[in-house]
Amino acid sequence: MSATHNSVSNIREYAIAVFDSGVGGISVLKHLHALMPHEPLIYFADSKHAPYGNKTPAEIQARCIEIADFLIGQNTKALVVACNTATAVSINLLRKHYTLPVFGMEPAVKPAAEASKNGIVGVLATTGTLKSAQFAGLLENYGRNVKVVTQACVGLVECIERGELNEPATLRLLEHYCQPLLDEGADTIVLGCTHYPFVRPLIKQVVGSNICLIDTGAAVANHVQNRLASLNLLSNNTQTAPVKFWTNSVARDAKRVIEQLWEKPADVTAI
Repeated sequence: MSATHNSVSNIREYAIAVFDSGVGGISVLKHLHALMPHEPLIYFADSKHAPYGNKTPAEIQARCIEIADFLIGQNTKALVVACNTATAVSINLLRKHYTLPVFGMEPAVKPAAEASKNGIVGVLATTGTLKSAQFAGLLENYGRNVKVVTQACVGLVECIERGELNEPATLRLLEHYCQPLLDEGADTIVLGCTHYPFVRPLIKQVVGSNICLIDTGAAVANHVQNRLASLNLLSNNTQTAPVKFWTNSVARDAKRVIEQLWEKPADVTAI
């Protein structure tokens, strides 16, 4: 990141920007805020275009560049792509395109393989993530000594986008998608989409307490903190910093859903 126009001390007080195909990345945002409460955070929910899982790579890349340009215009020092599908398709492009640190997500195949006792790992994810070359690479690198069973969860992101975290229809979807993983004997299940931690209680209800559920939000937050510290880009602020949300959702209750997931009042701007 160039410091020609701003001193590094100024850049330290810039925001960490987070975006997702919708509101799912708020699960990652919560980990970032809990770990680094003094860092200003901005979040962009591309809900108008959710889910990304059924879009072409070119469409997803175009969305990522447009959103990144917008966020960088808000005085941003780092970019977190809090979406597995967008990471799989666009992370290399974003890193070539911008000089600031760019962080992504990936399904936690490696920690799941290490956690599994019987060597059978289930992965819940979007179609786009499961079809990606990045996911194929993860299986090649970390899935060789375990059996990995994947399940595309069509329609689940949309339920969470509507804030339907405890609805009977959401429970039925989860029963439908988790059962094949249980039938295959999976003792560990990867939540391979940032939306899915919001229905973790329902998933637990379906799969039972003996199944280990793994997502990567906390690991990503730790990675962001360590990398920004190494670049001397952590804020010197000692106060709890603001968190600002942007959404292009066409839903009337977009702010309500964001506050439901954030679990507190939120500064939300519709664009």
